[in-house]
Amino acid sequence: MRRRTPLLNLAAIQRLWLWLIALAVLVSSVPVDGKAAKQAGKRPNILFIIADDMGYGDIRSHGNEKIDTPTLDRLAASGARFDRFYVSPLCAPTRASLLTGRYPLRAGVAGVTRGLETMRAEEVTMAEALQQAGYTTGIFGKWHNGQHYPNHPLGQGFDEFLGFCGGHWNNYFDTMLEHNGRPVRTNGYITDVLTDAAIRFVESNRARPFFAYVPYNAPHSPFQVPDRYFTKYKARGLDDTTASVYGMVENIDDNVARLLDKLDELKLRDSTVVIFMTDNGPQTDRYKSGMKGRKGSVDEGGVRVPLFVRWPNQIKSGLTVKQIAAHIDLLPTVVNLTGISMPKTLPLDGRNLVPLLKDKVDGWVDRMIFTHPTNGQAEAAGAVRTTRWRAVFSNTRQELYDMLADPNQNQDVAATHPEVIQNLRTAYEASLKDATARGIERPQIPVGYKQSPVVELPAPEAYLSGNVKWFGKAGYANDWITDWTNTSDRVAWELDVVRGGRYEVTLRYTCAKENVNSKVRVEVGGKSVEGAVKQAHDPAPLTSPDRVTRRGEVYEKVWAPLTLGEVQLTQGRTRLTVTALSIAGKQVMDLKSVELRRIQ
Repeated sequence: MRRRTPLLNLAAIQRLWLWLIALAVLVSSVPVDGKAAKQAGKRPNILFIIADDMGYGDIRSHGNEKIDTPTLDRLAASGARFDRFYVSPLCAPTRASLLTGRYPLRAGVAGVTRGLETMRAEEVTMAEALQQAGYTTGIFGKWHNGQHYPNHPLGQGFDEFLGFCGGHWNNYFDTMLEHNGRPVRTNGYITDVLTDAAIRFVESNRARPFFAYVPYNAPHSPFQVPDRYFTKYKARGLDDTTASVYGMVENIDDNVARLLDKLDELKLRDSTVVIFMTDNGPQTDRYKSGMKGRKGSVDEGGVRVPLFVRWPNQIKSGLTVKQIAAHIDLLPTVVNLTGISMPKTLPLDGRNLVPLLKDKVDGWVDRMIFTHPTNGQAEAAGAVRTTRWRAVFSNTRQELYDMLADPNQNQDVAATHPEVIQNLRTAYEASLKDATARGIERPQIPVGYKQSPVVELPAPEAYLSGNVKWFGKAGYANDWITDWTNTSDRVAWELDVVRGGRYEVTLRYTCAKENVNSKVRVEVGGKSVEGAVKQAHDPAPLTSPDRVTRRGEVYEKVWAPLTLGEVQLTQGRTRLTVTALSIAGKQVMDLKSVELRRIQ
């Protein structure tokens, strides 16, 4: 006989609902008493590490016997391990939430490409909070919350940036990255390179409080990994994709060891809070500790990830936190741990987790954690998680799972708990309405900031009309525009010119020899500039050491510049449009971007 789950009583539902109503008031002024920092005698450093597309099950101590992660296992055992920690189902939304303490839709982040990954500039980030309090701040890795200043890392509180701003990178070996606004050639495997830079940052700032944010892009595709890791996991009988992922994860583990060893060498172990997490569930169907769903899903497997927090002598070793927590909690928690004053922010959604890190759970109130819709989620639109329940909502789904009795979501109990599902739906809809009060729209690209004299208008952020399309399947990062075969085709970008003046216009293109001599025009703000494609440039894609053929990402190419001349821009919002006046061959060109360079 099947056991029936007791109905959640009305009083409990009312308490949860009252907590939701009070949440905006309570967390907008999270109490920060600084006790943890005072006990340590100084403000601690923060080393915050995040991996990309690494799931809860990609750690050996989470039950996966096919992978080796000795450093992460030791890190989890030497501090607090959160057993039920939740993020968004996709990369950019999670990163916006951990940095701001707010649900991603509130911060303007609704997707992973075409500008929807851009976090609003007025958001106060963890880096800004720490920077204002005297911390030196550095980011080494994948940003994915906007590439144009002031949405760029250097406009959101970071003193140093080495990495890339998009959702993924094309090549992991000997690649070009951005360092403080300038391209730099790197040598070696990207995770090693980013770790080298983070170590240099730690060494340079050992005498002052620092915030080192290390958002690795592995094990996100493309699946590229050094031979010794790939060979090891192939020998364990794994397919090429899983062997690549596990190899990339073990390489991360080795690099985390390098960072922790450097803290020990510099005698910074006791004065540094180390945080490790990942940004969503696994991007493939591999070991998931039995959970339902993967990256992109609002089920448990898409949003439950590791969180380890170590601070010797302040957080006891081996602590397992059973209470539910989320990415939105990390900003108020870090502020409390460091003892700095909470800066004036927009209303927070997160809660200070320090009581849980101190194992003081008495009085900790249950809560609702919401997963709102994000671009790219086709099946499930949103969800609510409490300690006991997971409710899933979309146009085609209304499901309820008792996560205490059924952690793998095998049995939908919505029909036997109608009051529970209705109350959770009411709470979810209220939360979604609040999070989208400002609306969801693609932002204009800012042009004219002194900190960014050159602005690239990338293909994925363009508005397309006619036959033109992105070469890749969805206009992801690094994509370009192709099939430009008609003079009625239009490629356009929405701009916000913050400082008028003269700007040089350059197209980045490839063009086969038989298509040379097409004529193009760029129009903006009633002004225009024209030119012809006189030089053929049609290189093959760069060699990429992929272990698995790419499905969504494009390959890297070398693009040629075509400078058309100068246009006069006036302050305000406007649209820049590229069209063909004549087509000499089968198509005009493949277009990577338009570059606007301010002329002093």
